[in-house]
Amino acid sequence: MATDEASAPERYRQIARADWARLAAGMAQPLTETEVVQIRGLGDRLDLTEVRDVYLPLSRLLSLYATATKRLGAETSAFLQEGDDTTTPFVLAVAGSVAVGKSTIARLLRELMSRWSDTPRVELVTTDGFLYPNAELKRRGLMDRKGFPESYDRRALVDFLLQVKSGAAEARAPFYSHVRYDIVPDAHVTVRRPDVLIVEGLNVLQPPPAPNDVAVSDLFDFSVYVDADAANIERWYVDRFLALRHGAFSNPNSFFKVFADISDAEAQERALGFWNDINLPNLEENVLPTRHRASLVLRKGRDHAVEYVQLRKL
Repeated sequence: MATDEASAPERYRQIARADWARLAAGMAQPLTETEVVQIRGLGDRLDLTEVRDVYLPLSRLLSLYATATKRLGAETSAFLQEGDDTTTPFVLAVAGSVAVGKSTIARLLRELMSRWSDTPRVELVTTDGFLYPNAELKRRGLMDRKGFPESYDRRALVDFLLQVKSGAAEARAPFYSHVRYDIVPDAHVTVRRPDVLIVEGLNVLQPPPAPNDVAVSDLFDFSVYVDADAANIERWYVDRFLALRHGAFSNPNSFFKVFADISDAEAQERALGFWNDINLPNLEENVLPTRHRASLVLRKGRDHAVEYVQLRKL
């Protein structure tokens, strides 16, 4: 993808993989190979080396940010002579294209950050739960634009994050089933004032739709954008689609069960159609333009390994 303002040296430190990996010196590896296998998504090539070199130092940096933010909140409360603890969860966003590996990264960061003593309670919510139900998407003529900004109940997501950041005892997010490809009625993910809340999704860094609206990103303390060339993401997407035919798609309750028995050639053609008609336009029109809003960019190469890190200057 073309270099844009996200790569401007005056805004970001660009740190080569080898230099970033050296930051992990002296840090114990908290995960086993079995745990890494359980965390990684279909098609990802996450291994212990990648965890140690990239995500272990990232988790420590994020834990330091969370601790510093909490300390500032406590000091502000003390200055204002507020009697109660008014500190609220540190909210971390993970953004990027379909099939770029952001879900795996979000799950991995949840596990790693919870191993640091200053951030033991980490919870994860995906923005899939804030998609409109399929019935509503059909009513609005948006089923073919599922994942585009207009397919989400942005107001509900903002309200959820406002509850979290206001210190509510608990906040509930809708639950999305990837098997049913739809919101599950009366099912929720409940968040109870964790140290860190990770919010993962395609369009979490979108600017507000109107000048006076609250942007979802206004409620984040830190954000990570997972970046890669579109050609690589296309290949990962197609490979994942083909693999799902023998996994989730074969579930008789799956929305995509119609693809389980088609030929490899037809499956590849369908996957490329979904990519070119839906996912690539969404990436180019909506997701990629938000990259420069991220606090940190992870740039992946052809094999899913991170090649370098860009960290926004404070």
